[in-house]
Amino acid sequence: MDPLSQTITAEDNSYRPPHIKYQVPEGFDLMDIKGFEAVGQPHEYFHKLRAAAPVSWWQPPETTDVAGFWSLTRYEDVKKCDLDAKSFSSQEGGILMGYSEKSSGPKRLRAAALDSMINMDQPFHIPLRMSHRSFFTPDYVGQLQKRVEGEVDRLLDNMEALAAKNDGKVDMVTNFSEWLPLYTLCEMLGIDEKDRPKIVKWMHYLELAQYITTDPDANISPLFVAKFLWNIRQMFKFGQKILADRRKNPRDDLLTVIATTQVDGEPMDQSYLDGSWLLIIFAGNDTTRNSLSGTMRLLTQFPEQKQMLIDQPNLMPKLVPEALRLVSPVMYMRRTAKVESEFSGQTILPGEKVLMWYGAANRDPEVFENPDQMDMHRSNVGDHLAFGTGPHVCLGQRIAIMQLQTAYARILDRFPNVHWTGNQRHAPNNFVHAISHLEVNLGK
Repeated sequence: MDPLSQTITAEDNSYRPPHIKYQVPEGFDLMDIKGFEAVGQPHEYFHKLRAAAPVSWWQPPETTDVAGFWSLTRYEDVKKCDLDAKSFSSQEGGILMGYSEKSSGPKRLRAAALDSMINMDQPFHIPLRMSHRSFFTPDYVGQLQKRVEGEVDRLLDNMEALAAKNDGKVDMVTNFSEWLPLYTLCEMLGIDEKDRPKIVKWMHYLELAQYITTDPDANISPLFVAKFLWNIRQMFKFGQKILADRRKNPRDDLLTVIATTQVDGEPMDQSYLDGSWLLIIFAGNDTTRNSLSGTMRLLTQFPEQKQMLIDQPNLMPKLVPEALRLVSPVMYMRRTAKVESEFSGQTILPGEKVLMWYGAANRDPEVFENPDQMDMHRSNVGDHLAFGTGPHVCLGQRIAIMQLQTAYARILDRFPNVHWTGNQRHAPNNFVHAISHLEVNLGK
């Protein structure tokens, strides 16, 4: 199969839909990553969109070559689109908000963002998912949990030592949330312990890639850009070297699966190899990392829910889906319409781009009563769309849930008075809910 990055058609910025039903309300720009840096997710604006323009057209500036798109913000519309992979393609345009031919970023990074399983339709998508399946079964997750428990305890020991020197305060992101999922994913992939700090550093650069490569007004020093480019090159060199080694010296790990998987009876192109291992790292890291930090924020904002967990630890399985609903770590996915469809009275034509805003869908009051409130006992607590749904539902959701349950069971057992201090920062990113700093007080 030819790499998607070499066959994808250029986006048409000049296109305008022939009929637009809803007028987009003012108040927020979903294309402005700096706006997301300020608020995390624009939930108040999502409420306005769902009510006034549930299917809204967004047109990028004419100075870009990125296509306009429809934004879906109602739960039923998002679910309908996500379930219908035959009518709404991932492969025809990719899953990100836009792919610019004018992007100043490294070409290999752009190619890797496109050439991975998450951007594939049938007949390629499901066979690639199936090749990974042995690392996502309940039995494998159960075995992995024992190692995760040990890592959680180690990280909490370190946090306690740091907090003792700083009046009980510590950054949860840099000392816990970013390390636990990377540990777990590296265990699955088979990345040696000596190489893991490099993975963490590279993930920071990848999270800032959108800001660095697409914002012409970004005030970024030439030195930082040089460091960014150097690190991206080192990341790809590492991946190419380690995957070549797995072909020669296979192990019982996920990197070996990636290195030896074939498409149409042929080894995968290097671009797909780049995209495959980076997808596992990036997707698995971001969802869990930001859910871990976001859940701490929620438990501080809703102390009665936290107390329920302390009094009844067996409620932990109810915490995770409700926290995921409210945090919604992946904000959107994009699809390209293949047939004419209708959502909330708005016609969408073949070729038009559609964004499914999961954070908006997960707070739809038509589905979730008092949607901005945390309630572990709500009757439909498991109906959230934080992992997506349909054929592209998150492959690693069992892994993410296991880590969240393990982490919070131990955190609340050891530090029942832990709380968020109110200090936080978000990275400039409108694809993932990127919490880059969250200060907590361990409360001892």
